[in-house]
Amino acid sequence: MTADRTAESGAGNSLDLAAEPKTGSGSAALNVQTASATATDAPALEVRPGRWIANWDAENKQQWESRGRSIARRNLNWSIFAEFLGFVVWQLWSIVVVQLPAAGFTFSTSEIFWLISMPSLVGATLRIPYTFMVPKFGGRNWTIVSALLLLIPSVGLAMCVSNPETPFGVMLFVAALAGFGGGNFASSMANITFFYPAREKGWALGLNAAGGNLGAAVAQLAVPIAITLLAAGSVNLPMAGLMWVPLILIAAFGAFKYMDNLTSAKGDVAGSLAALKEPHLWIMALLYIGTFGSFIGFAGVFPKLIKDYFPAFSSIGVGTVALSLAFLGPLVGSLARPYGGRMADRMGGARMTVAAFASMAVITLTMIWTLPLKNFWLFLVLFLMLFTASGFGNGATYRMIPVIFAISSRAARSGASSVTTQRLASAALGLISAIGAYGGFVIPQVLNASNTASGSYTPAFYGFVGAYVVMLTVCWFCYIRNTNRNAMGHV
Repeated sequence: MTADRTAESGAGNSLDLAAEPKTGSGSAALNVQTASATATDAPALEVRPGRWIANWDAENKQQWESRGRSIARRNLNWSIFAEFLGFVVWQLWSIVVVQLPAAGFTFSTSEIFWLISMPSLVGATLRIPYTFMVPKFGGRNWTIVSALLLLIPSVGLAMCVSNPETPFGVMLFVAALAGFGGGNFASSMANITFFYPAREKGWALGLNAAGGNLGAAVAQLAVPIAITLLAAGSVNLPMAGLMWVPLILIAAFGAFKYMDNLTSAKGDVAGSLAALKEPHLWIMALLYIGTFGSFIGFAGVFPKLIKDYFPAFSSIGVGTVALSLAFLGPLVGSLARPYGGRMADRMGGARMTVAAFASMAVITLTMIWTLPLKNFWLFLVLFLMLFTASGFGNGATYRMIPVIFAISSRAARSGASSVTTQRLASAALGLISAIGAYGGFVIPQVLNASNTASGSYTPAFYGFVGAYVVMLTVCWFCYIRNTNRNAMGHV
């Protein structure tokens, strides 16, 4: 696959994702992806040494129903677990930083925000090379490696926080290593998209992403409990990293024992360069910054915001342990994500994405205007609604990507095979996830800049509202406005 074959024929083309085909509808859009499903005989799967599987074709219904579905589900389950731990490690510093003063550290507010945002910066950047790891090494093989890499930031965090004299530069470097966990998302999602047929990608990708996203919630729930359990009124911060080591080893072993590599999972630099020349990639990257970027950015700063706005609720004592309600935000956002993907399968990803941005703008405005009431529970409910809307938007936006590349790329319109279009979509998924993840760096830094300049986070929140309105408009203009002119959305 070369760049000139897969590049978009014109930036002016507009694709209606509001009219995405319903599951199993047999519409023209899905016919591009499911042409091979009409075959009466499925190609025989060939299992090779090293758990490589040849002749995989998820679009062939006979192969899918006989063996494919069970194989795909097994790989999805272990992918979810490994990615879950990646998100755990990625978010550890967002929880640890609010406990640093109790452990004897004296960092400024600006330094705290850097510790929160640095894992997102590195994680987003690592998603770009991680996109190429599955085609190069195999999904199973790379899951083993990427899981074991999580041991480095986990143990490193434990060593750093055990000594209050640790220099800020060392702390920032180790926080950056937590970006390994953020990189896992790109390779995991790229891998799973090869295993599932187009009609089930939305749900499968939603489950995989939601399982990973739940890591942020579980980390924010479990870490405060673990570091205060049996700590006799103080905090045992090294446990924040060490507690995940056994689970990381289990994930690596599970991937080794039960996951598979697909010979059909091909990708190359030329294919990614072709995806980069596709205007829809940049449009979807912008939208994904607004949905996933908001989720991961607010997940990182939520404990800090609670501590700054409502210090009495930053840590709630339950017996001998401390509990932070910050975990509820990423929890509801994670649970909403697969349903956003499923509703996009049925109702159209663009409609769901526009609705998500509209909701996020209204909720954020309401939160700003009600802050003077100093009501923690109202603040919490509004932020949970914001997380929920971003979760639905995550699933809907991510579901749009393979559909766009399946029906609008030059390769698809020239009759290329489903494997070829999937390779292009896989590259786009990884690249868009990388660009979108930079929102996890931008949101803390915008809040930090707002606080430094004005002593308040309010200007930053108004900026977020403006961004959501812009993204809503872009999504409507590119993917909804031509619905009545052409069912496929091409001008």
